[in-house]
Amino acid sequence: MSESDSIIYRLKGDKIIWIIVFLLSLISIAAVYSSSSSLAFKEGKSTLDFLLKQMRFVLFGLTALYICYKIPLGWYRMFSYFGILLSAGLLIATILIGKNINGADRWISIFGLSFQPAEIAKIAIVLYLAKVLEDFKFETFKEFSIWVLLPVGAVCLLIFYGSASTAIILGGISFLILFIAGVKWSHLFKTVGIACVAMILIVILNQAFGLFPRVETMVNRIKNHVTEKNIDSGLSPEAKQRALDKTFQADMAKVAIASVGVLGKGPGNSTQRYVLPHPYSDFIYTIIVEEWGFIGGFVVLMLYLTFLFRCIVLAKSCTKIFTSMLVIGLALLITFQAMLHILVNVGILPVTGHTLPLISLGGTSLIIMSGAFGIILSVSRTIEVVKGGDKEKNDDTEKNVEEIEL
Repeated sequence: MSESDSIIYRLKGDKIIWIIVFLLSLISIAAVYSSSSSLAFKEGKSTLDFLLKQMRFVLFGLTALYICYKIPLGWYRMFSYFGILLSAGLLIATILIGKNINGADRWISIFGLSFQPAEIAKIAIVLYLAKVLEDFKFETFKEFSIWVLLPVGAVCLLIFYGSASTAIILGGISFLILFIAGVKWSHLFKTVGIACVAMILIVILNQAFGLFPRVETMVNRIKNHVTEKNIDSGLSPEAKQRALDKTFQADMAKVAIASVGVLGKGPGNSTQRYVLPHPYSDFIYTIIVEEWGFIGGFVVLMLYLTFLFRCIVLAKSCTKIFTSMLVIGLALLITFQAMLHILVNVGILPVTGHTLPLISLGGTSLIIMSGAFGIILSVSRTIEVVKGGDKEKNDDTEKNVEEIEL
């Protein structure tokens, strides 16, 4: 048995998910090292600096994953209500004193550490929904509004200020969680109606007072995506160039993908990494396909889909609403973000600026998403301990046994 096999064997929980985590981490290091040439040139550094930086982030991510993996599930229950309050507070602080990076007010700096509170809010909302769905039956819409619509809607609204696409995706995932949990159809229909009205009000408020600056960005990206294939050849050279500039990122991504076949150009041989604005984050899947071809892109896609399948199997093994909804919610969150990134990179959806979970250049997203994987593996570990009849009466096992009845 090899050393890596031995490590996987000793770790409790779903072995397939563990393997997927390690594979994504290795792909991340290789892809970021290859795609960071332009950033290294811009900052006057070598690609080795970014290789070491990404290796540190991957290590931080795996550390966060392991910590979340070892935390008893009861702690997540206790943190669920506080977590959504904390994330709301951080989002408000971001609006008031946040930092603008790459044209978006998504960042906040505390004690010299910059991070995106929206990433924390994603996990907090899933935890919160899993807890309230277990605590309440929501027989009346009033109760549903107080415990679900108001808190979740408020957090999504705060996220909307910095990232419209993140807020919409998170709202959609929340709706799917409610649907899977079996919330009354009447509540869900009313929720859709309220969401539509809220979107109309947001657009009106932005037009009148400019309260949500990302709305205009979102609308422009959709327009550019719809019209990029219909640029009038009769335009003046200047007008045509302005139109092409608006679709530059998407066009360069298409060039990269269209220029390769099954095997790609080979590791380190990407050419579009020098022209794409963010090949190490927003367009890292493009670089993977360009260098590793259709096979590389397909392998990455299948890793995320396999992860989703394993999470569905895991959720079915849970007998309590909290754990099953927690696993499904986090799995949807990770997989949807991955699919969104991939669909943007291949030109099916407008540019959104979302990273590829566990692969894009590290930061808040990589560490938080690693923690999400850790929470899922914590549920899996608990089920394995309970099913296996582990006789080691440590505190961790006893607390976890109380969380899942099998």
